[in-house]
Amino acid sequence: MRSAYLRYELLRTLRNRRFFVFSLIFPLILFFVIAGPQKDNHNFQGTGVPAPLYFMVGLVSFGAMAAMLSSGARIAGEREVGWNRQLRITPLKPREYLRAKVLTAYMMAGISIALLYASGALLGVRIEAGRWVVMTLLILVGLIPFAALGIFIGHQLTVDAIGPVMGGGISLLALLGGTWGPLATSGFFYDVTRALPSYWLVQASYVALGDHPWSGLGWCVMAGWSVILGVLALRAFRRDTARA
Repeated sequence: MRSAYLRYELLRTLRNRRFFVFSLIFPLILFFVIAGPQKDNHNFQGTGVPAPLYFMVGLVSFGAMAAMLSSGARIAGEREVGWNRQLRITPLKPREYLRAKVLTAYMMAGISIALLYASGALLGVRIEAGRWVVMTLLILVGLIPFAALGIFIGHQLTVDAIGPVMGGGISLLALLGGTWGPLATSGFFYDVTRALPSYWLVQASYVALGDHPWSGLGWCVMAGWSVILGVLALRAFRRDTARA
């Protein structure tokens, strides 16, 4: 039952055209629209970083986060049509259900990352192999709290409400995390942004620019949010299925 349900989830997600357009194609369009005209700019705003690399780094974190959180929209849709009630009468265990949701979200995030990497390479992005590996591994770890957040909001919101919340929430997290550039480099607001998982997700992608991997603070922030959001997601799932 476990493998059959997981396979079903993966195939169903891949066949969802609207999901592909909004979760995968939109970041690619942004990248080519912004970075395309500047593909020959090898010193973006005096940073010494090529413009395609600079924008690829920011949009990789944005695209992966959006793909990860979009699992919430799928869960909300399933709740609306009563799919969760149908699953309750099957031998499927709750942990198998949650595992399938997380793996499906990771699959889509992985596709988003790969497409943006390929797009960056198409515009001339070149990075040392080691940096590609470290950046990718850190991003995958950094997506853990967003996997839990997607499950949480999917079991909390209706289909009508989740669209605005997802759109606004992703944009706000990306902005505060520094996807479009740091909002502050010191002071109270800087400390607030560093307490957010989106900040460290963006920092993971900055490894490609020569930055160091996460500090001890980064690992603590990501671990703390993963635990908090994981507990909230589990409670939301149990409360929702108890009502079903």
